[in-house]
Amino acid sequence: MATAPAAARRDRTHYLYLAVIGAVVLGVIVGFAAPGVAVELKPIGTGFVNLIKMMISPIIFCTIVLGVGSVRKAAKVGAVGGLALGYFLVMSTVALAIGLIVGNVLDPGHGLQLTDAARAAGEKQAEGAGEGTVDFLLGVIPTTLVSAFTEGEVLQTLLVALLAGFALQAMGSAGEPVLRGIGHIQKLVFRILAMIMWAAPVGAFGAIAAVVGETGVDALKSLAVIMIGFYVTCALFVVLVLGTLLKAVAGVNLFSLLKYLGREFLLILSTSSSESALPRLIAKMEHLGVSKPVVGITVPTGYSFNLDGTAIYLTMGSLFVAEAMGTPLSIGEQISLLVFMIIASKGAAGVTGAGLATLAGGLQSHKPALVDGVGLIVGIDRFMSEARALTNFAGNAVATVLVGTWTKEIDKERAAEVLAGRIPFDEETFVDDHAPAAAPAEVPEQRDETREEQAVKV
Repeated sequence: MATAPAAARRDRTHYLYLAVIGAVVLGVIVGFAAPGVAVELKPIGTGFVNLIKMMISPIIFCTIVLGVGSVRKAAKVGAVGGLALGYFLVMSTVALAIGLIVGNVLDPGHGLQLTDAARAAGEKQAEGAGEGTVDFLLGVIPTTLVSAFTEGEVLQTLLVALLAGFALQAMGSAGEPVLRGIGHIQKLVFRILAMIMWAAPVGAFGAIAAVVGETGVDALKSLAVIMIGFYVTCALFVVLVLGTLLKAVAGVNLFSLLKYLGREFLLILSTSSSESALPRLIAKMEHLGVSKPVVGITVPTGYSFNLDGTAIYLTMGSLFVAEAMGTPLSIGEQISLLVFMIIASKGAAGVTGAGLATLAGGLQSHKPALVDGVGLIVGIDRFMSEARALTNFAGNAVATVLVGTWTKEIDKERAAEVLAGRIPFDEETFVDDHAPAAAPAEVPEQRDETREEQAVKV
């Protein structure tokens, strides 16, 4: 009897995402037919993305506190974080190198002329874009314990959640009531998110209409080489690099994982923001069978440090600008630029425009003469941000599975069942209350017993 209502709930969500597809198509038509009107619809898309972003901090906090608080040894959390950061550094470097190679092969900026309007647009993007490493590190520390939630900073929320999780871990059985309370809050937060998702068609229509209306056909034609080359490069990176790594390490087929996350990709495509899918990625990775500590640490950290799409964009964009400005970079300059962009790419948020601002800031610090040329990309950056966001999201999904495999914190049997469609994701609650007893649901209970036994011994 319990399966019928669940099936009915899942069926209703199919109509929701069909509506999103229809809204995207309608938005494109309106964008081309009435660009002036379409641009005015931008606040609708922005409002929907802001609603999603409103839920990110509480979801990250609950997930990490429940995960860390139920782990027996603090060293395990450190191992997960260290492994994730090491992987992010390697993959970002690989993505940057691929961007350099493709940029040299395509030579996309050749023949373009820099106008005064483009120069002014480049200068505007560079204003306040450069952030030093010290400023970035200090920015991870929130002003107060509560401001991490009100300012919407992912890394600040991550820090506060880790501190709270370790504190509850040290409290032992005395922290159990708090953990149970946070568990109930997590269910409430996910239910609110599920309600917000019903506004997705409206948000998708406003966002995509504004993008098409602002860009126009002329900009797409003149900059087609860099745009198409970037999309193809991102696709090859995901399929060849990430897909091979995922299969070799975890034994998981990339296309099965991408199919499982299909609705999240549709959401990103319609809003141009990978952050719009962050809460759902956390819920789906837990449902897949990856433990709460791995999901809670890898996903939020990856959204600031594992930006493969942004990395490819930074190097390809830099070469494009240099070529268009008539000052192509030598091999030595390209290598030094690669090293610099490894640092510059860290901390770029997964929202629309962050890649362009990071590119402008990186060029301003590395080679100021090229900053004006950033204005040449402004016209099509919104379309390129789609590929950046999709690639960043795919990279973080793969990273979560890989880190879970390396730390032995993934239930592979459950993952196989989920990817085969035999354990469907509950679109109404985003939690597994209606699912049969599974390993991820049993893990906290087993760990709680271990901690209580330790308390008795003490």
